[in-house]
Amino acid sequence: MKKLIAFALISLLIVTSAFAGGASEKAALKIGVPDDATNQARAIKLLETAGLIEVDPAVGYSPEIKDVTKYIYNIEIVPTTANTLFSTLDDFGASTINGTYATSAGLVPSKDAILIETQDEGGNNPFVNIIVARSSEKDNPVYKKIISAYQTELVAEYLLAKYKEAYFPAFKYDSATVQYPDVLDVVDNYVSSSAGKTIVKVGVCGAANEYWNAVQKILDERGENIYIERVEFDAYNLPNEALNNGDINLNAFQHKAYLNKEINANGYKIEAIGDTLIAPLSLYSKKVTSVDALKELAGKN
Repeated sequence: MKKLIAFALISLLIVTSAFAGGASEKAALKIGVPDDATNQARAIKLLETAGLIEVDPAVGYSPEIKDVTKYIYNIEIVPTTANTLFSTLDDFGASTINGTYATSAGLVPSKDAILIETQDEGGNNPFVNIIVARSSEKDNPVYKKIISAYQTELVAEYLLAKYKEAYFPAFKYDSATVQYPDVLDVVDNYVSSSAGKTIVKVGVCGAANEYWNAVQKILDERGENIYIERVEFDAYNLPNEALNNGDINLNAFQHKAYLNKEINANGYKIEAIGDTLIAPLSLYSKKVTSVDALKELAGKN
């Protein structure tokens, strides 16, 4: 009997100690974010917008996890390889996924995301994608004609129809009127010739660059005698180096924040000369259908 009482007392002490030490505390809800610095910063700002965390305002658009000053809700931010965030979504309460990866996986931001990054056109938005030239050629009249052809209704409608919300135009366009109902057929089947034209080599990354066919069509319709030759790179660190070295004339694959990072790190003499598109980051979850439900799932700190 004494042994039973002693065992019960010991068990009670262990349980009491466990509660006192926090062993019974609810585990933090894991939120996946891209592990590259630029998109991780965007993800942190998105979580701030969601009201899950507070971030040091002094860091502006480029916060790191260490700049989170308060976890309003019981979450853990987990850096993860960006292109795996969809396939690992079951492992997280939610994940911030880039539009290109999300739509490639069959997600539609307006239907499936619980929060979409707000990106105003142009201005000081550091996540607007851009056309970049060498600084010594930023005023090249040929390049200005290319930018003018890019920032047209045909390109805008093609971006929206082709990429299913992965991309949005980063220039003014008529969102209320469809001027090109057969825009995919018009652009995807368009063939141009380089004969007798000034050839401009444009560095791009990835496969989703068909919108340059629309730019080419506008140039040809305007009689500009300019031919866009796409030069595809398989790594993001290569097009800026190639441009700086004079191997290509322009590049169009990055947003302003990434360009500034590259210039600061490598001393490139290149700069943005025109806005192109926006690829929003969105918050997705397989466990909840709203930010409010995500907050409830996580619980307040």
